[in-house]
Amino acid sequence: MPASVHANCCKPITFSPGPRGSSRRLYPRITHHAPRTSMSRSSITRTLERNPERSPERTSERASKVREAAPSRGGKAHSIRIIGGDWKRTPLPVLSLDGLRPTPDRVRETLFNWLGQSLDGLRCLDLFAGSGALGFEAASRGAVRVLMVERSGRAVAQLKANQTRLAAKNIEIVEADALRLAAGLAPNSFDVVFLDPPFGDTAMLQRAIELAVPLVSPGGALYVESGDPVDLAQTPALAGWAITREGKAGAVRYHLLRRENEE
Repeated sequence: MPASVHANCCKPITFSPGPRGSSRRLYPRITHHAPRTSMSRSSITRTLERNPERSPERTSERASKVREAAPSRGGKAHSIRIIGGDWKRTPLPVLSLDGLRPTPDRVRETLFNWLGQSLDGLRCLDLFAGSGALGFEAASRGAVRVLMVERSGRAVAQLKANQTRLAAKNIEIVEADALRLAAGLAPNSFDVVFLDPPFGDTAMLQRAIELAVPLVSPGGALYVESGDPVDLAQTPALAGWAITREGKAGAVRYHLLRRENEE
């Protein structure tokens, strides 16, 4: 823009005095519009030939790959954090696997408060280990032995990597079907048994309880985590047992059970 034009555009305009004898000075607003450009069909074709990555087919292909690579809901990479004991505040990686649902921090904290914080000398079974949240917590709090059972090979590999990271000698990790392994364990061989099977499978939960009850030593405890409340009247295997503590956190129901004559 020539200097003369710029000066004229920006010169203040004085209006006649208003009712109060004052004048208003306004500057006209200058708006610069970007020049519009258009591309002919032949120009677009040449551009795509020079830049094949911009083609609609390649763009759609890349978008498809992004969707395939994106984690599913709840499948984002994350970690659990040990709440108490020797490894307090230690973060442990958790795999993004369908159905893998680590016990929430709040629930774990409540559970181990119920168990008395320290598990010195106790033998623990984490029958559906998954992320290992319960088993690692028990080992951190002094359990002399923690047996983790998990069917997924990928989850087992991650559990063993976390065990190595902690140099945890009191943990044993077994890749196996939880129900089949439990059926072969000796009675009264654990002081605390953790049951956190897949939610929604009532038959599996019932069978897991049936197999876990004989494994609990006299004076021991059974922990059950599920999507629905445990109904003692509908669970024959729990005859003679009582729910000593229970709670709810979101969709999670959690229960601590002991034999009635040992409360």
